[in-house]
Amino acid sequence: MQFPYGLSDFAKLRQDGYWYQDRTDRIPALEAAGNQLIFLRPRRFGKSLLLSMLEHYYDLKQADQFETLFGPLAIGRNPTPRHNQYFVLKWDFSLVAAHGGIGDIEASLHRHINARIRAFSRRYSQHLPETIEIHPEDALVSWETLLSVLCATPYKLYLLIDEYDNFANEVLTTARADSQDRYQTLLQGEGFMKTVFKSIKAAAGGLGLDRVFITGVSPIVLSDMTSGYNVGEDIFLLPQFNDLCGFTEAEVSAVLKQLIVAGGNGSAEQALATMRTFYNGYRFSEEAGYSLYNPTLSLYFFKALATQGQYPRQLLDENLAMDRNKLAYIAQLPQGEALLIEALSGDDRVRVPHLVQRFGVADVLAAVKDQPFMASLLYFFGILTLGGEGELAELLLRIPNLVARGLYVERLRERWLPTTDAHTTSRAAAEHLYRHAELTPLCDLIEHSYFAVLSNRDYRWSNELLVKFAFLTLLFDDRLYMTVSELETGRGYVDLALIVRPDMRRYQARDLLLEFKYLSLKDLGLSGEQVRSEARPALAQRPAVVAKLDEAETQARDYGATLTKRHGLSDLHAFAVVALGVERLVWRTLD
Repeated sequence: MQFPYGLSDFAKLRQDGYWYQDRTDRIPALEAAGNQLIFLRPRRFGKSLLLSMLEHYYDLKQADQFETLFGPLAIGRNPTPRHNQYFVLKWDFSLVAAHGGIGDIEASLHRHINARIRAFSRRYSQHLPETIEIHPEDALVSWETLLSVLCATPYKLYLLIDEYDNFANEVLTTARADSQDRYQTLLQGEGFMKTVFKSIKAAAGGLGLDRVFITGVSPIVLSDMTSGYNVGEDIFLLPQFNDLCGFTEAEVSAVLKQLIVAGGNGSAEQALATMRTFYNGYRFSEEAGYSLYNPTLSLYFFKALATQGQYPRQLLDENLAMDRNKLAYIAQLPQGEALLIEALSGDDRVRVPHLVQRFGVADVLAAVKDQPFMASLLYFFGILTLGGEGELAELLLRIPNLVARGLYVERLRERWLPTTDAHTTSRAAAEHLYRHAELTPLCDLIEHSYFAVLSNRDYRWSNELLVKFAFLTLLFDDRLYMTVSELETGRGYVDLALIVRPDMRRYQARDLLLEFKYLSLKDLGLSGEQVRSEARPALAQRPAVVAKLDEAETQARDYGATLTKRHGLSDLHAFAVVALGVERLVWRTLD
């Protein structure tokens, strides 16, 4: 099996025999949804391949290839009347340079649109009554010329626009003092990009443009261009298009069964459990009753399994690393770091009355950022996803999977341990625990330095949460572990479980479970100085501490039994850990 990782050319994919998860059955629903559609999904979620599929389906020049490209697929067996009936023009705004001065950006936009119109004129020369005249300094004049030529033919135009919001995303992640001014010049007032979308709207009013399909990541630009383009219909939250991009679990499972039969190592069930933990969890409609796997990450995994016979060593594909910039932006906002912590604290902790669907770059760069705003932005970036509804009809948002969770932990760790020395020391302490199931170096590190870092943050912790985050940020390692905080076991929630990845069991890492409790100095009856001066064994014998250790041990044993059965573990190392204020840690290693 050949997997089209990084491939978005539908024709190449079909002609060269690559695996393709058929989504052509959605074409009739897309046609019924409207003439000018806007579809948003996170980066690297298969939008460009979707556009390429639509391009080949509707392009009149591809009519003789219809059977080759679509014959065996769902739409090939029952095509719509519109197939191969259009001129197709495609713009890709990711190719427009977003750097330099405003004049440079506008010139890049003109060049891109002109280049696509020039290629269009060559491609359809046999169907056009005359050559389309290109105006080098004004692409909108070229666009008007194209429309006037098309009106003399029996065909209409289908316009595809990929990554319509690319410029706004560049503004969001680029620390330039003039970012907002550059953006506003392009998209507000009579800015060039706004004028482009006004021209699209006008063209659909009887000037030859029949259908438009626009993809992007977020709705940032929609608000700023509303008066220029207020005819587009948003379909990105509709349940019938929840899986227009992305794979269902049944589809992933079917591929894994074929790969394992074809000679891969391990079992299909084991591989599916790993992929479910790392790649599943995305839901884009409140009404959809199922979640999706990230398609790029899934193809990355499939390709490694098919070509190397084993899982990829790093389960986070570095092509998704730009998502770190989005989290960095949120983390530096007022209360942004608190939102990341709230999301990491457990599923459904982030609650918003509704998704904010229209906000401009001015809002992103300058407005007061409340939780619904920031959470909605993370939803569109694919770093939060829909988790259901609360008792008062509020939306519950959660981190979709372990890959996304790793980005959160990485961002907080960089904010809390900014120096190289701190990273080196913490890494050594974590590796000691991984190898030897022994907590002393890690607890020493947390007591002597990390508690002070966390307790000085500018928001209030719940005390047990502070302890958990100290361990979570220091121990998270998705290269070795499925590291899960608040993992549901059926009877409760494990505070922190580190289960060795199935493909990493040949190494020396141990399976670990930690259950945390907190005891205030007031309840302990000691001052901070007294707690710091007393030896750990003596502290562990105090009645109040023993009671907390017993409570944590009972939960750890209960949860450990469930995890042992679920993952087929033979040697799970469990710990009951009690924090005494933010001064000391005592623990009990469970047999």
